Amino acid sequence: MSGAVKKAAGSSGILEWAASTYRFAMDRNDFRRNLLVNLGLFAAGVWVARNLSDFDLMSPQSVS
Repeated sequence: MSGAVKKAAGSSGILEWAASTYRFAMDRNDFRRNLLVNLGLFAAGVWVARNLSDFDLMSPQSVS
């Protein structure tokens, strides 16, 4: 019986964390939070663009 209580509490904690993360990202009235989220997304986009720029899809592939 106590195992079921722990599982329910654990999944509840995960759901609360997901809900608070969603609220953090979607709060339209908090300028600082929106700035932080947008800078994080921008940094992730720059990182992806820099790491994918090395691939030349038109070059012939080596046969090995």
